[in-house]
Amino acid sequence: MIVTTTPSIEGRAIQSYLGVISSETIIGANFFKDILGGLRDVFGGRSGTYEKVLEEAKQYAMQELVEKGQALGANAIVGIDLDYETVGANGSMLMVSASGTAVKLA
Repeated sequence: MIVTTTPSIEGRAIQSYLGVISSETIIGANFFKDILGGLRDVFGGRSGTYEKVLEEAKQYAMQELVEKGQALGANAIVGIDLDYETVGANGSMLMVSASGTAVKLA
């Protein structure tokens, strides 16, 4: 499966458009990670714990997007867009949504 943020794939023709697909992943940041993240806010620097959680959520969303594309018979997903949001009480959860167009390449 070819996945790309671009609307086309260089050197490959899109034979058919199978539809817009999307997936969402919501992942909680636990109390321990909140404490470590808070310390980073006070002392500065990057929060590796939150970066790991975001990367994990992105991987889940992309995996689900690929599975949905495969279910439609796609061999590529083009125009992928990733969005990140905080949800829940006090922004305690992280949401990653991914969308794109499932296509069949010639």
